[in-house]
Amino acid sequence: MKAFDLTGKVAVVTGGNGGIGLGMAEGLAAAGANVMVVGRDVAKNESSVAKLKTLGVEAASFQADVTDKNAVEAMVAKTVEIFGRLDILINNAGTNIRQQPEEFTEAEWHTVLDTNLTSAFICSNAAYPEMKKAGGGKIINIGSMLSIFGASFSLAYAASKGGIVQMSRVHATAWAKDNIQVNSVLPGWINTELTRGARRDVADLNDRVLARTPAGRWGEPEDMSGIATFLASPASDFVTGAAIPVDGGFSVQI
Repeated sequence: MKAFDLTGKVAVVTGGNGGIGLGMAEGLAAAGANVMVVGRDVAKNESSVAKLKTLGVEAASFQADVTDKNAVEAMVAKTVEIFGRLDILINNAGTNIRQQPEEFTEAEWHTVLDTNLTSAFICSNAAYPEMKKAGGGKIINIGSMLSIFGASFSLAYAASKGGIVQMSRVHATAWAKDNIQVNSVLPGWINTELTRGARRDVADLNDRVLARTPAGRWGEPEDMSGIATFLASPASDFVTGAAIPVDGGFSVQI
């Protein structure tokens, strides 16, 4: 078996219709995986599916709110119905509300935690039986630089992304017996719709990111394709519970 070959594998990517999710989905498709794109925006889902099909694989989409257990179970069932199996899950769906900690309402806190962390818990548990049945699987959870650092404007987001790393470690230890590897990826400052909003909201953010990033640029969604392929492939069969920054060196620069 080739180390990075995903031919015949089936991946579900939540939030896969744009940004980091689509960048990762394209990496998996280029390696041969068939992909189920999951998102709430039907038009964006369909556009992403069309793009993935140009890479020579099968792709489909499913509209779902991944904080809803019933919707997630339907997502898994539809994936197996269309493709016959489920080997790879990328928990990428996310949101953010930027304001000072004392300004957060409980409703806003739960919105961010449910979207970023609880959804990954629900999706992972729904995927587990199918992966176990298949003899193994790969779960890739998307963290953040705020899994490591604090920022005054990202209370709930940082809490959710710190939780992603710890949840990944627990799942990694629990499901190793089933040949399921669970890892988290910590993107640096990637040029997406979410971070473009951050640049509008946070003064001097662009200049500060560039000054601290040794690579001297913001990342692009396609910069996430390689790590997704690695963590989804046989090349990472002895890698589990890791939290891997993909950040142009941001987290090692003082």
